[in-house]
Amino acid sequence: MKQYDLTNKKIAILATDGFEQIELTKPRAAIEEAGASIDLVSLEKGSIRGFNHTEPGDEFPVDRTVDEVQAKDYDGLLLPGGVHNPDTLRVNEQAVQFVRDFFSQHKPVAAICHGPWTLIEADVVRGRKLTSWPSLKTDIKNAGGNWVDEEVVVDNGLTTSRKPDDLQAFCDKAVEEFAEGKHEKQTV
Repeated sequence: MKQYDLTNKKIAILATDGFEQIELTKPRAAIEEAGASIDLVSLEKGSIRGFNHTEPGDEFPVDRTVDEVQAKDYDGLLLPGGVHNPDTLRVNEQAVQFVRDFFSQHKPVAAICHGPWTLIEADVVRGRKLTSWPSLKTDIKNAGGNWVDEEVVVDNGLTTSRKPDDLQAFCDKAVEEFAEGKHEKQTV
């Protein structure tokens, strides 16, 4: 696999309690290994707890809250899954606007598993090809997206995958898209 250099790039990971832990830790490690710095952005200060499927996982310190950040300060966005995490994020208007702003600024976004729920709420899937956990298929189609059952899908700066089993392909493509930078067709 080709190595991509993310030195001098800053990536935001948007998550809250209930994220699928491996869907944050494995992409985070790949992004940091490529040289980027990362801010874990959440709804409140303190820490957030991951889950290993249905079992509580580890706590992770929050670097910044969503009301302290702007998409213009980052080169890309990562949205891990888990059921509770994106369901909570998608009802927070600041989190939804933060996600939408990455698209309006043509910046790469990577979402896995249930992460696309936040994309649906941000109204950025219309006309886009993407994948997710299978239970989001109808939601994505109803939002105007083209859902496919593939390990990893890249559509003009938007990288999506279905589940933890897809993480290696997801991480590789997310790092590649972050390295490429802005995509003019990545838009709201």
